Amino acid sequence: MTDTLAEPQADSGSQTDPGTDGRHDFDFAFGRWRNKLRKLVDTTDPECTEWVEFEVVGEMRPILGGLGNFDTFVPVGLPEEDRFEGATLRLFDPATRLWRIWWMSSRHPGGIDVPVEGRFENGRGQFFCEEEIGGRPAIVRYEWFDLAPGSTRFEQAFSFDGGETWAVNWITTGTREDDASADVA
Repeated sequence: MTDTLAEPQADSGSQTDPGTDGRHDFDFAFGRWRNKLRKLVDTTDPECTEWVEFEVVGEMRPILGGLGNFDTFVPVGLPEEDRFEGATLRLFDPATRLWRIWWMSSRHPGGIDVPVEGRFENGRGQFFCEEEIGGRPAIVRYEWFDLAPGSTRFEQAFSFDGGETWAVNWITTGTREDDASADVA
């Protein structure tokens, strides 16, 4: 990875506390959500400027005793030819205090994206990977921020110049549809 993507290092001077080591970073998102999604029509084309907007119903649940979570992603109101489903698998590594996040979609059957990797710091989650996008090397960034009770914001961006500039191509703002605290153990 480039210097821009220097991986966060675990704090070797402190003990790993399951309550504060990062494994609960995504607990805010457990439950059912209605999301407004805005994305570039062609996220693989750095020249694309046409956006599409639609709503998504999603649900996230913890797995593996809290060391991971899984969510589903179903757009609503799209024309039949544009419909798809997506899912995200997130796994936490207590030794490095890093999350790995994999995205998969019915638009790419049998495939799973290269995982982004990172953590939350000061209320902002940043996760990166290097991947080939539209036949070009790129850095992928996922960001979670503006987190508040009952709402979230997520953005995906690509950099085709080693992290010098970023082009946001996917924005999701979410509103909770349920009280997840009753469902999460």
